[in-house]
Amino acid sequence: MAPDHTPRRIVSLQPSATAILHAVGGLDRVVACTKYCLDVCPEVAASGRTIVADSWTARCEQIIFAQPELVIAAVPYQEKAVAEILKSGARFLGLAPRTLADIYTDITTIAGIVGAAERGQEVIAGMQREVASVNLQARTRPRRRVFCEEWGKPLIASQKWVAELVEAAGGEFLGEPGKQVPAQAVLGQDPDVIIAAWCGAGDRVPLQKIIRERGWESMRAVRDGQVYCIRDEFLNTPAPTLLRGLEALAAAIHPECFPHTSGLRCITDVRDSVSARQSQ
Repeated sequence: MAPDHTPRRIVSLQPSATAILHAVGGLDRVVACTKYCLDVCPEVAASGRTIVADSWTARCEQIIFAQPELVIAAVPYQEKAVAEILKSGARFLGLAPRTLADIYTDITTIAGIVGAAERGQEVIAGMQREVASVNLQARTRPRRRVFCEEWGKPLIASQKWVAELVEAAGGEFLGEPGKQVPAQAVLGQDPDVIIAAWCGAGDRVPLQKIIRERGWESMRAVRDGQVYCIRDEFLNTPAPTLLRGLEALAAAIHPECFPHTSGLRCITDVRDSVSARQSQ
């Protein structure tokens, strides 16, 4: 039997890497990960794995302590954090996905590294089937104009892979993915649907408050009650978990066609009313 040269000890500095490893059956190789990995992969919480800083704030001594054979990180990086990773002396895989195709490539790469190439292709095929299935259902519905944001101050449109999922779910993505945009410009586009999925905010985006502060009360989406929050990890984690985000997007864009799903919150929810009162 040929010797196994695949890494047995992996430090994951990004939730997407942990989620991919879980999907391809390589989670047992993860000896350390970030606290944010627990949000997308709760299985790591019960294992006693070491918690380390992420790709933005990586620390050399934490990595060395975990004794990894491979470190996986992904954008966003800081130059200082990359230097810390390299200083640890561990093999380093850095990911920088922008599109769904990039994410499929990352899955292929990680699966191959851990000796699970076939499983990786199965995961990709499953994702592609689900995207195609949602698109087939949405294709019969009128396309709705959608503004989707990944951050509120400054206001930044969601990434390219989110734009692709919006299109698959029967929407027209407004703005340039990943770019800062003035609130007044979004008001001028008068979208049918507003979706907020702020990095690191979970499902806690204060929808009523941001509508009021931006002067968006007259917007079509607001008048129709089509303002939503989708859990951060469902849309901002470039991994198989994006399928949860796709479900939420479809339900937000075409609620008459797709069922409400967990991780999706509408502006009419009680928590938004409470938030609005507290901020006054």
